[in-house]
Amino acid sequence: MIWPIMKDIIFLAQKSVPAVNCEEDLQVARDLLETLEAHKEGCVGMAANMIGVSKRIIAFDNEGTYMVMFNPEIVKSSDRYEAEEGCLSLTGIRKTKRWKSIKVQYQNEQFQTRFKTFTGWTAQIIQHEIDHCNGIII
Repeated sequence: MIWPIMKDIIFLAQKSVPAVNCEEDLQVARDLLETLEAHKEGCVGMAANMIGVSKRIIAFDNEGTYMVMFNPEIVKSSDRYEAEEGCLSLTGIRKTKRWKSIKVQYQNEQFQTRFKTFTGWTAQIIQHEIDHCNGIII
């Protein structure tokens, strides 16, 4: 299901709660992917709170293939730089600091814990979406 984009800053500023291995959270992930796909012209990643669900679930374009992460956490980072980003939930472009390389611990769709290193643009997208999960607004 394609959901409207949440623009309520008070809601977006709240920390999301962990996702759990249940049909409801798996459906949120499916809805998140469908909503991201519907906005693919102007969006490369989304967090569940962007569709009104306060769960630690993100979906993003991983070099041409969509990927979902449950409960993502950055466990290692390197090479800080300044970036400019936009967001469907906000107006305009804003400056922020990002890492060029990140190692992420997350759970896949079977809720198996995984670790993966991302660099460049994909790393920047993931950091933006994890910020959403943490209630951080650029």
